[in-house]
Amino acid sequence: MKRFLPWLIVIAGLLLIAFVVRQLRTSGAATYQSANVTRGQITQAVTATGTLNPVVNVQVGSQVSGNISKLFADFNSQVKAGQVVAQIDPALFQATVTQAEGDLASAQAALELARLNAKRTQDLFTRKTSSQADLAQAMASLHQAEANVKIKQGALDKAKADLEHCTITSPIDGVVISRSVDVGQTVAASLQAPIIFQIANDLTKMQIDSNVAEADVGVVKVGQDVDFTVDAFPSQTFHGKVVQVRNAPITVQNVVTYDTVIGVSNPDLKLKPGMTANVSIIAARKDNVLQIKNAALRFRPPEAAAAEMGSRSPSSRAGRGVGGRERTSSERTVYVLSGSQPKPVQIKTGISDGVVTEVVEGLKEGDTVVTAEMATKSQPASTPANPFSGGQRRFP
Repeated sequence: MKRFLPWLIVIAGLLLIAFVVRQLRTSGAATYQSANVTRGQITQAVTATGTLNPVVNVQVGSQVSGNISKLFADFNSQVKAGQVVAQIDPALFQATVTQAEGDLASAQAALELARLNAKRTQDLFTRKTSSQADLAQAMASLHQAEANVKIKQGALDKAKADLEHCTITSPIDGVVISRSVDVGQTVAASLQAPIIFQIANDLTKMQIDSNVAEADVGVVKVGQDVDFTVDAFPSQTFHGKVVQVRNAPITVQNVVTYDTVIGVSNPDLKLKPGMTANVSIIAARKDNVLQIKNAALRFRPPEAAAAEMGSRSPSSRAGRGVGGRERTSSERTVYVLSGSQPKPVQIKTGISDGVVTEVVEGLKEGDTVVTAEMATKSQPASTPANPFSGGQRRFP
């Protein structure tokens, strides 16, 4: 018997292990994926897209129609205020000025004759050798001549103004970012002024016009820090600040957004007008706060999920928490591992970055919260599992 005692002990141990494994398989013990409550930094950000634009962008056009005879600026040219950038052929306008000067001279001569006639008629009327009607006619002719001189003077002033507008100058100091015409091209200004140049005042200071969704615009404030990237430099993060949140809504296909203007410094001129910026507006940032994974906020055991579904009947009161009290948007329920059982705990949350959420109260550092269920009951080998069965799942 002593020779067989070790073998009997081994056999008994194997039988015991097999029994334990069978019991575990038939008992349906569940295992969970968990995460610890830790401390760290949380940054809540609002994401949006926008377009980089110069702060001051002037479109230089033409008030008169004609052929472009000369161009004195090109793309990326540095210009000063008052500098000539283009010239329209002035021949027709110079001829109009000459004609208007002749018309004015003719009107002035007619005025001089009308004055002499009026003076002579006045003298004759004084000596009783002319009638009152002749005097009235002479005075009317004088006033008409004076009015005609003003009309011709106005036509001359207009012709001179059109001639001056043939010379197009820059209204500001800056750099030409766009040129829309070439030499010899005809510009027509009958309905609206054609755009010849676009001049940016200072490309070292730019702005992003970003569209922020109406659900996020409530947390966007003037002065908040902004991080953004552009496709031209995907590995580099640029920085700016919110300078304006415009109240005018922008509605596209029933989606409402608001234009948020972000000031950007561009000293090395890396950023160019028209670039698409992927914007992240820093709405809040906290350091060394308790935080949990967002998956823990979404986890519900099957029994709790079924109870919540049942509580959403028309007769139930919406928005009620544990004990029938009103729940606020910051109150959430998480499940803390106590031994092998998940235990519900009511907590208050703060800001979130989409991955982790701040815990204001209800938990302490080091607590283990459930984020997912890894395994559930395995049915006995004699009873094959039916994936379409509606049986209730049990927890030990």
